Amino acid sequence: MRENGDCAHCTTRLIDDIKRLKGIKKVESAEDPSQILVEYDPNFTSLELIENFAIRQGLKLQSHYNHSHYRIEGLDCAVCAAKLEQRISKIPGVTWVSLNFATSQIWFEYEPEVVNTERISSAIERAGYQYREPEIARVAPEISVSSFTLTGLDCPDCAAKLQSRLSKLEGVGEVLVNFGASTMTVKHDQTLTHRAQIIDVVEEAGYKATVIGVDVQKKPSSFFAAGNRKLVLTALSGICIFCGLLATLLKAVIPFSTLISLAGHNLTVSHLFYLLAVVSGGYSSARSAYYSLLARTLDMNVLMSIGITGALAIGEVEEGAMVAFLFSLGNLLQSYTLDKARNAIKLLIDIAPQEANLKRGGSLAKVPLSGLTVGDVIVVKPGGKVPVDGVVVTGESALNEAPITGESQPADKVPGSTVFAGSVNGSGVLEIRMGKRVEDSTLSRIIHLVEEAQAQKAPSQHFVDRFSKIYTPIVIVGALLVMVIPSAFFSLPFSEWFYRGLVLLVISCPCALVISTPVSIVSAIACSSKRGILIKGGAYLEEMGTINAIAFDKTGTLTRARPEVTDLVVLNGGSEHDLLSIAASLEMKSEHPLSKAIIRKSRQAGVSYREPVDVTALSGKGVKGTVDGQWGYIGNKRFLSEQGLPVACYEPAVQKLEQEGKTAILLQWGYIQGIIGLADIPRKEAKECIEGLKKQGIKHITLLSGDNERVVSGMAEKLGIGEFRADMLPEEKVEAVKELLSRYGKVAMVGDGINDAPALAVSTVGIAMGIAGTDTALETADVALMSDDLLKLPFLIYLSRRTLATIKTNIGFSILVKAAFIVLAFLGLANLWMAVAADTGTSLLVTFYGMRLLTTRP
Repeated sequence: MRENGDCAHCTTRLIDDIKRLKGIKKVESAEDPSQILVEYDPNFTSLELIENFAIRQGLKLQSHYNHSHYRIEGLDCAVCAAKLEQRISKIPGVTWVSLNFATSQIWFEYEPEVVNTERISSAIERAGYQYREPEIARVAPEISVSSFTLTGLDCPDCAAKLQSRLSKLEGVGEVLVNFGASTMTVKHDQTLTHRAQIIDVVEEAGYKATVIGVDVQKKPSSFFAAGNRKLVLTALSGICIFCGLLATLLKAVIPFSTLISLAGHNLTVSHLFYLLAVVSGGYSSARSAYYSLLARTLDMNVLMSIGITGALAIGEVEEGAMVAFLFSLGNLLQSYTLDKARNAIKLLIDIAPQEANLKRGGSLAKVPLSGLTVGDVIVVKPGGKVPVDGVVVTGESALNEAPITGESQPADKVPGSTVFAGSVNGSGVLEIRMGKRVEDSTLSRIIHLVEEAQAQKAPSQHFVDRFSKIYTPIVIVGALLVMVIPSAFFSLPFSEWFYRGLVLLVISCPCALVISTPVSIVSAIACSSKRGILIKGGAYLEEMGTINAIAFDKTGTLTRARPEVTDLVVLNGGSEHDLLSIAASLEMKSEHPLSKAIIRKSRQAGVSYREPVDVTALSGKGVKGTVDGQWGYIGNKRFLSEQGLPVACYEPAVQKLEQEGKTAILLQWGYIQGIIGLADIPRKEAKECIEGLKKQGIKHITLLSGDNERVVSGMAEKLGIGEFRADMLPEEKVEAVKELLSRYGKVAMVGDGINDAPALAVSTVGIAMGIAGTDTALETADVALMSDDLLKLPFLIYLSRRTLATIKTNIGFSILVKAAFIVLAFLGLANLWMAVAADTGTSLLVTFYGMRLLTTRP
């Protein structure tokens, strides 16, 4: 990559930032100072994310790779799609390939010096497929991205088919349907016609689409047409069935029970009610089935419509009515329950107010958030919500930050304190200077990351998708064979075996199986986010449920990362004032907690310090630089020894401090030699956290620290941690985590998300804590604890294991019910309404069972 900028320090900082991203294999400077080399795994990060890091630092990256994508025609087999993806990936010069079978689109990255698009397109044609550039590239040079909220989306399989159908529209490029969040993002050309066309297609499929963030002129709609149609039609169907049953019971006393005779069949009053029940209950599914057939897709609406039509064709009017009613009722209840789970996340969006009290020229004006810019001063009144991230300028108050951190205790805020959008103000009036754009606030980033997490598929969901792709076609073919073979070859009654085939056709719907995983994942992620735990996706949630060992960093994780200077030991001339002044000067540019403690002590003591020159910081060791023209060194014993300085004179005082459980920092500058002792106490909940993890079945806990062995040993013993490792550099922590992985299989690493980024990246799940407002840590961690509460960790393990158990139960139960009804249908012991009741009933049961995770408590 080439970076546009002439600041060597900025480039170094950029390289450090990129290294923290999960999935980065290697980052280094090139011979050309304007270039850096980045090697990454596209499964865990993206070029866009890397470029965003550069933009934040005012730099622009230009990739040496080109990116393109095609729409593949004739791709009707998931296995064939995987083979085509593999074939393209083997072409020399192609660095990354992703083929989306649902949308029949392939994205690829390639080196233009090695390969061109003609060779890639030729490989696609040789595989037996046709390709074309997306319509978006040919219709308009500028594209528009629209986001929609979907209503009534109650089946993951239907979501995939809707996505496939929309991607085939003229002028539409990429389509992404997020079933978990019930949202959709579409790239299309810049005309309002296409947005309206997209909404029309969604409505044709039986759902409702609402544009997010855009005021669209809507036609006035009646109660019947506005979202309540399914409810009204389902209720009408149920009433008609009740009337039909009543008419059947009273037909002996009704003089005109037979209305008409048709083809030897008597049409009775009860039949009329049942037909009305079929029309009202089956209208929505028949309408969706019609448009699905036009789009050449086979979904549950098509299968149910065939089942109802078949039942009517063989004279089973009552059963046809019951199938229509039960299917409509099941869909209605499933939509309602899924919306309950989704709303737990959508509530986050409503936390921040949409307007703010802007202070301008001594007066207040209520303005929309879109009218604010960074640096504006916002006034938040008692009981009001903070609209933006920023810093308190004037005023004091206590803020409820539970929406961000999950902490129920109010946080005191004074001038200089950081505040987050969505926090609720207490009794004071605050003036806040806006520090970030609205879309970059911590709350906005949390919402965005949670929605992304819901869209990602967990490993169990991939299994279910593969299973359903095999199961459904096999059962449909089996149903057709059951309808035809017995009567054609064995002279058995056609109507009887046709009926059994219809039952099998209804059972072939994979709804309960497909929905078993996402509803559990959505519920668990919603539950964790409410408690200030941000899980980046179902994969990490499931991995947390299988963790066997956990490695903890010490400083800032098990301790409060606010060490205090306890001792100033002068060894050879000078004074405590001089020792503290030189130490603060050397440490003034460092962000390490120990460095901050030294700076804090010098300010408290009124000791002045000056800016050093030629500063070099060696991570985990120390700092060297010149102060007043004299070289100075500050760090641990190993650091001074590596610099060729004598350390024997420090030993007695160092041993004394370490025996007291303190950290010793050595300093040498000219004639001044000294030691600074610092102490950092464990968090009050640290021991309870360790005990809680052991109760949750964590087999092994390890403490990793760059501190000296005596301090780390004392900390481990105090907290009940069986294994510890001291005097570790960041790269040594990485090796320690790798060793734990080889011993225990699945290992979580808990750290601060920034200094421990390399170790977090190699662990099975990297957990960063106390990172509210820390953009880099939010991006790099797999799981983020928004506050410093260690007791969230045992809850996280408990929730993950409960989620994993729920998913396995749902999948097993769904498969068992399907298998049982296939056998019953083949034996003629199951009828149509029983099959529908079993299908929709199972869907509802797995949905309710998964939703229990929403109310999980510690």
